[in-house]
Amino acid sequence: MARRAETIELAVLGLLHEGPMHGYELRKRLNLMLGWGRVLSYGSLYPALKKMLRANLIEEATATTPVSRRPRIVYEVTEAGHAEFERLMSEVGPTAWEDDNFDIRFAFFGRTDMEIRLRVLEGRRTRLQERLAKVQSDLERTQAEVNRYAAELQRHGVESVEREVRWLSDLISAERGEPLSPHGARTVHTPSTDH
Repeated sequence: MARRAETIELAVLGLLHEGPMHGYELRKRLNLMLGWGRVLSYGSLYPALKKMLRANLIEEATATTPVSRRPRIVYEVTEAGHAEFERLMSEVGPTAWEDDNFDIRFAFFGRTDMEIRLRVLEGRRTRLQERLAKVQSDLERTQAEVNRYAAELQRHGVESVEREVRWLSDLISAERGEPLSPHGARTVHTPSTDH
């Protein structure tokens, strides 16, 4: 649970760098960022906001809206929040490229330097390649034991990971300034076989 709380904290701090937001807007933007497969409830967001308020990472302010003229509470990032965001974004260990954390980090890559981006992208690619090798090995051993639909689901999963690995390789090449092929794939320089 601590990892999920830290992911929410990173996302909230990143969004509040854009400007003050009220809870409803934060939740809407977080759900867009997290993707269709993961929905953040108010029951997760507001406890995280309260914890961040206690830690002085964010502060509440009152803003009026032109529609209701009723004051609303908005959240703003503090100097301590800016520093915490920078610290979280500069971490390049295994949690930086895990499934739950990678998407959020990637959304804010524009605020990190190239070396950090490369380390996270390379770590993510390596992790997925390891996972892919294991799944492919398991598939070879169990292929005869699964029904057609289970096999299709496994194939779909493998293709999804292969696609993400190619995407990551393209991103890494772009970060390094390497040329891309016309189809978006890295240009691979192979030694000549002529003797």
